[in-house]
Amino acid sequence: MPLYNDFTKHIENILPESSSFFNAIKEPYLKGIRINPIKSEYGLSLKAIGENTGSIKWHSHGFYFTNEKIAKNPLHNAGCFYIQEPSAMLPAAVTPIDENDIVLDLCAAPGGKSTLIGERLGNDGLLVSNDISHSRCAPLAKNIERHGIKNYCVLNENSTKLKNIFKEYFDKILVDAPCSGEGMFRKDAKAIASWMEKGPEYYIPIQKQLLDDAACMLKPGGMIAYSTCTFNIMENEQIISGFLANHNDFEPYFIDHGAIGVSKGLIGLDFCARIWPHLQKGEGHFLAILRKKGEKIPAKINFENPKLNKSENIKHVKDFIEENMDYNLSGNIVFHEDTAMLASSYLPDLSGMRLFRSGLKLGSVKDKRFEPDQALAIALGKDDVKNALSFDSDDINIVKYLNGESLDIPASKGWHLICVNNNPLGWAKSDGRRLKNKLAKGWINN
Repeated sequence: MPLYNDFTKHIENILPESSSFFNAIKEPYLKGIRINPIKSEYGLSLKAIGENTGSIKWHSHGFYFTNEKIAKNPLHNAGCFYIQEPSAMLPAAVTPIDENDIVLDLCAAPGGKSTLIGERLGNDGLLVSNDISHSRCAPLAKNIERHGIKNYCVLNENSTKLKNIFKEYFDKILVDAPCSGEGMFRKDAKAIASWMEKGPEYYIPIQKQLLDDAACMLKPGGMIAYSTCTFNIMENEQIISGFLANHNDFEPYFIDHGAIGVSKGLIGLDFCARIWPHLQKGEGHFLAILRKKGEKIPAKINFENPKLNKSENIKHVKDFIEENMDYNLSGNIVFHEDTAMLASSYLPDLSGMRLFRSGLKLGSVKDKRFEPDQALAIALGKDDVKNALSFDSDDINIVKYLNGESLDIPASKGWHLICVNNNPLGWAKSDGRRLKNKLAKGWINN
């Protein structure tokens, strides 16, 4: 891997053991995977992962793995585990998150940190995942949906516009800031090319703006977690020290470095955390957690927001729920044209915002008939519906279903939830003789 003078000199200046660092980043990168506690039982997922090379210290459900075929396992389709670079698990795993928190993931795509936040919320509170790139919102939403998270909203906005809507609204905010990506050099050659094109200086104004806007959106008593996947002090400790100098209403939150096996921050900012590839089993990450002074403000629940879009099509959604489900959906059913979503009762009026998902996507009404969505299927449990069929992961019916084929299985007429080891994969509709495959196109194996 080619190294560059500015990068090399900076590492030599901040690390006495720089030779060990440079040797480490020439080694193969490490692969990580997280078991999703919302889904399958722990042991089943661990068995599916197969041989692993140990647990990840900073996340209790994280493992290093070598199984190249794990992404093709049906349990992966069902959201029972998530493949993620080990270091990237640090911010959402370490930040204190309570079940009823309202949490913003400000730069969320592709969704690894959002899914981990969703796990920790346990379908209580609210996860608001935002990304400024519209094209990146689709994979972001899909990853959240595959994880079985119900209490979410996906926005496609810049931070300055968000702060005008969400003033002192969030309990926790994750700012996984755009950065020069030095921590990804040995994993992704594109990271080196991007660094050569822009370098750290390009990102510093963006990082400062994101933190300042996040401060406006945070409640008293709340916390901001600021993270990057770069080693550069200018984008890490100096950003944090500058922020604290300009925001006397914030104070450091001290991370227990020893308990999770990470290093302390540099230039005297011991409360920050770092992952170095020559010291820890990860690619490189920086984390600082900052607390806003004051007492925590309880979240305001708006059970009936008169400004939420209503539609006569709600009747068709409720008819489907009554006929097919044994589960009460909590929130406000709203429509975007013919598509029904379940908006959290915590959400304020979002008129004028670029909404990618105002909540869990329930389905669409066509010709006065409701067609349930893939996201609804994955969010449910096998026992939440009146008709469900479950197969083992190696059953031929699971292979056929994930390939988009119909199943020659007699079943009662109507909608059925197809599951693998009791974990939902998607919908099928029976005519009494066979089950027509209703798996969403983007979820079918190629």
